[in-house]
Amino acid sequence: MGAPSNPGATERLSTPAGTVRADVAVIGGGVIGHGIAWEAQRSGRSVVLIDDAPGSGASWAAAGMLAPVSELHYQEEDLLELMLDASARWPAFVAGLRAASGADPGYITTPTLAVGADAADRRVLMDLRAVQQANGLAVEPLTVREARIREPLLSPAIACALDTPADHQVDPRLLVDCLRRSLAGAGNGTGTSGTAVAGAVDGYAVPDKARALLWQDGVVAGVQLAGGGTVLAGETVVANGLHAAELESLPEGLRLPLRPVYGDILRLAVPPHLQPLVTSTVRGLVHGVPVYIVPRRDGTVVIGATQREDAPSAAGAVSAGGVYQLLRDAQVLVPAVAELELLECTARARPGTPDNAPLLGRVPAPDGAGHHVHVPGLIIATGFFRHGVLLTPAAAAICRELLDGREDPRWAPFNPARFAGAATAPIPTGRLSHQPPTKETV
Repeated sequence: MGAPSNPGATERLSTPAGTVRADVAVIGGGVIGHGIAWEAQRSGRSVVLIDDAPGSGASWAAAGMLAPVSELHYQEEDLLELMLDASARWPAFVAGLRAASGADPGYITTPTLAVGADAADRRVLMDLRAVQQANGLAVEPLTVREARIREPLLSPAIACALDTPADHQVDPRLLVDCLRRSLAGAGNGTGTSGTAVAGAVDGYAVPDKARALLWQDGVVAGVQLAGGGTVLAGETVVANGLHAAELESLPEGLRLPLRPVYGDILRLAVPPHLQPLVTSTVRGLVHGVPVYIVPRRDGTVVIGATQREDAPSAAGAVSAGGVYQLLRDAQVLVPAVAELELLECTARARPGTPDNAPLLGRVPAPDGAGHHVHVPGLIIATGFFRHGVLLTPAAAAICRELLDGREDPRWAPFNPARFAGAATAPIPTGRLSHQPPTKETV
């Protein structure tokens, strides 16, 4: 099954201004939003997913590396437990998704190779290995000869290679497509088992932008749509990446400090005489600059990843310098890259936070007596930065636990209000309102 060529196109249907009702409203149609929506639907809840162009943002550009070991960065060790939890969930997550959708999300469990181009790169990778080993992670050095036996097209001039068996990959475009099929009940002929929502496309999709949260009696009661319609829901999950901070009527005092981190991604076709170019994901350092080459089952490869925080002049603009850098550095590691056909250059912004960790959980709200309470009806799930695809099963499971009234203390460091004062107490009014609670209404 191929990935959709125009993400979101099949969902661009006009929904008349009116009211849609569901148990759960998920704002945001990236891989995180789709994963949360599917997990909520699997729990027997009716779910709507609100997005006017689902799957067309950062998820469309992502390489899909599931790399808790390789993605361990200095001073980001708090993320490791969450990344490992997510990694452990992937096999069951994929098995359930295949059964529900009848499709393949492109999940590949070949190990990852980390390679360095010169002696300085080797020192950096070995220093990182020491940190990885200190955290109980398996990374084993290979000789260049051993690495080239596994991947014959690797350059014989590389300085080092390390085997990372726990780091795998998935195709995010196929993954989102499988999640959409599963939410719509496609592939098994059983529909959505009673969870289909009247007025929603395919029983779950609301092809519109979310404008504001709706409040009633101090509880988040749903979403006001940009097109004028309304979604009423017992629980609302804000999972629309960078746009989460733009949502009107967030709880007073809640600050979602999201910043756009842009990256250029290339997709290239491998000619028959060079297939497979590589069988494992190759993550390299070339004179201190990271580059990766990710193989796909369809005979293409994905090359990334530049990282820049200066917004381009137009949304989605690709940096010429970034494309040059990626092709130059990828050829240092795998010279045959020069013979590939360049199919696509894509740039998207990922939602970063000040500590590069997600904003995930319920929003604290003081009750005047010092008790630990939350703004009812609201869950935040954004700011996943580099780790959105990897963390999808964990984010979905955590949100389901929150919907069930359970909260795992392990994930307290990702409190979405950690960069701001606590939210105010619920608003004491019986009417629907676009206004969040304020101190004056407490």
